Amino acid sequence: MFNLFGRKKPRSNLRPARGPGETVRPGDLAFLKEWVRGKPFVEAFVEPETLVNEMSVVLVDADGNFVRRRIGGPKGIDVIIKKLGVPVYDVEETGYPQRMRERIEYDRILRKREEQKARREKFERGEHPGF
Repeated sequence: MFNLFGRKKPRSNLRPARGPGETVRPGDLAFLKEWVRGKPFVEAFVEPETLVNEMSVVLVDADGNFVRRRIGGPKGIDVIIKKLGVPVYDVEETGYPQRMRERIEYDRILRKREEQKARREKFERGEHPGF
């Protein structure tokens, strides 16, 4: 049999497909529990499943720092509510919090400044691109 892409068997290191209604992977839940620990104010925003991504949750703290992890499906929402004890919102209804958007913009500005600084230092060392 001819195999167009040269692969005869599926890769074993790929994550298994998840069916609807599945729940949070244990490793993801442990990470989320640790991330929430010690933070005074955290909210969870559930993102819907898409063609390429399974349902996920974004945890946002009081400073706008955030993390995102897959929660599998609708059962994962119940796990987040019970195990993390944080308010949970549907991002399609509420949108992301302003503090998260401000943090993303702040981080983008810092990253851009660092890139400019690196280019300036490279230029001052005489490493001119294309000259």
